[in-house]
Amino acid sequence: MNVLEIEALSKDYRGVPALNSVSLTVKKGEFVAIIGRSGAGKSTLLRCINRLVEPSTGRIRVDNIEVTSLRGKGLRGLRTRVGMIFQHSNLVPRLTVIENVLHGRLGFKKTWAGLLGLYSLSEKQRAMDLLVHLGLEGQAHQRCDRLSGGQKQRVGIARALIQDPHLILCDEPIASLDPASAKVIMDELRRICDEQGITIVVNLHQVEVAVKYADRIVGIRAGQVEFNDAPKDLKKKIIASIYGQNHEDLLVEGVEE
Repeated sequence: MNVLEIEALSKDYRGVPALNSVSLTVKKGEFVAIIGRSGAGKSTLLRCINRLVEPSTGRIRVDNIEVTSLRGKGLRGLRTRVGMIFQHSNLVPRLTVIENVLHGRLGFKKTWAGLLGLYSLSEKQRAMDLLVHLGLEGQAHQRCDRLSGGQKQRVGIARALIQDPHLILCDEPIASLDPASAKVIMDELRRICDEQGITIVVNLHQVEVAVKYADRIVGIRAGQVEFNDAPKDLKKKIIASIYGQNHEDLLVEGVEE
């Protein structure tokens, strides 16, 4: 069963193409890594899926629901199914960790209830359970602006999980982290995929990380899909094609010619 289906998706910014007829399917429970140079269209692709960016042409379906035609309540419903983890966590700095996690439930509430911060006891317990699992119970009532980068990303994961999503989109979640913190985040995303069956689509700069964690790698160059296959099939010449011939430093040790 496909959780995500993208057909001939294009996006132009004032006549400049960011995506050019991208087609892609992602199965339920699959872990897909999208790689490519900065400006290749990776972030635009993810943001089109949950309509943070409006596609120019093409079709997107999530759980067989046509995304590109949704408006209002339907669009809000889509965003409850699709969790999002951002490069810079996108938390509210002045709020506590647990308050930021509970924001993942706003899409399920009336506007007035969300503004008043009215959450049920079960929602609060679920938020705390997620923080315990992610090793953040000691920071539950601490302001988010006092956290490290790795801790903020774990809060972002908890905020996505409290939605009970079918799909989680991760836009460069480890780009600003040190290697040890990056490993914690990637291990957790892989565990979520394996143990909970949640589909993960993650943008990455680090080719070696994509090879290690993903079931499938999608390489994008200049808004088009250059590669779409298993990590074992990612050869050095393909990496060079995705990143350009002057990026030999990105070639992954152990990848075949």
